[in-house]
Amino acid sequence: MQQHTATSNAWFMPAEWVPHAATWMVWPHNQALWESAWGVTLVDVQLDFARVANAIARFEPVKMVVDPSAMYRARELCGANVELIELAVDDSWCRDSGPSFICHPQLGLAGVSWRFNAWGGKSEHGLDESLARRILNGLGLDCFGTPLSNEGGAIHVDGEGTLITTESVLLNPNRNPGMSKKEMEDIFARLLGVKKTIWLPGDPDYVTGDMTDGHVDGVCAFARPGALLVDATRDQGSVYAEVVRENRRALQLASDAKGRQFELLELFEATEAVDSEAEVFCASYTNFYICNGAIIMPAYGIAADEEAAATLRLAFPGRDVVPVRINQLAHGGGGVHCITQQQPAWPQGAKR
Repeated sequence: MQQHTATSNAWFMPAEWVPHAATWMVWPHNQALWESAWGVTLVDVQLDFARVANAIARFEPVKMVVDPSAMYRARELCGANVELIELAVDDSWCRDSGPSFICHPQLGLAGVSWRFNAWGGKSEHGLDESLARRILNGLGLDCFGTPLSNEGGAIHVDGEGTLITTESVLLNPNRNPGMSKKEMEDIFARLLGVKKTIWLPGDPDYVTGDMTDGHVDGVCAFARPGALLVDATRDQGSVYAEVVRENRRALQLASDAKGRQFELLELFEATEAVDSEAEVFCASYTNFYICNGAIIMPAYGIAADEEAAATLRLAFPGRDVVPVRINQLAHGGGGVHCITQQQPAWPQGAKR
């Protein structure tokens, strides 16, 4: 479909917990990117991706974008409820390079294609820059373009007008030099139906080494409107502890679009799983994914997995909490949320 600019302020981005038509993912195939940068084997990373895809596919359809060179391997590891869609791609982070789906009361479903520049030009993205548009074209959905350099992992919404993001990502000169907060907030209002944007510091001093510069999905996640799960650490003397404190302080001082103070529930990091030799390791349990009837939770094979699962069961009563081992994926700096992207069911509330 044609790419254009949204003019109706009735468009909105639903919360992740609304019923989904499907989950989108991208199959990892780029051996040079994974093995030279992260010190893992592509074969092991593919096993992690397949575990995540097959776990989600128990609850809803999964649409897996696969580069033509990797179709055999994806078919070998992915189950029957994972549809393989052949498209040329660079990398495998669908949350960031894929579309953010939006809804309209009369016009139905569409998507936003952010200006994707691979987290500030850190990786090749000649193909991934157009991935969101190509996915939406394949679905026959309108695609709304924007000059804002952004990634899906940089924003969380509650579906009621609140968006949370981080300054270390969107105000970074490697994304949007010269663009003001007000200009960004206006884009969120127009495209996503956002009434209030909450700005967290993120990771301004780059202490984590995270390629994303501090995506919000490693900091916190909505459990429901007015309630957040927040990343926490018991290692209070670490440099990361200060990052945690500053982000938590910003959330404690904030209120959402409806004027509510946030209820904060801590999810302690998987500190014991961190590989000290790794350049970066995603140990954040807040990088979970909400699918139909379940929470797909990052797991590492350590005792802290069960503590995190218990916290998530408390936050999401009535949903199955499904831990999935992602130790190899974590070496690439990401978790379950980073590699998934929800497509809401339409009409909203339709069961799948």
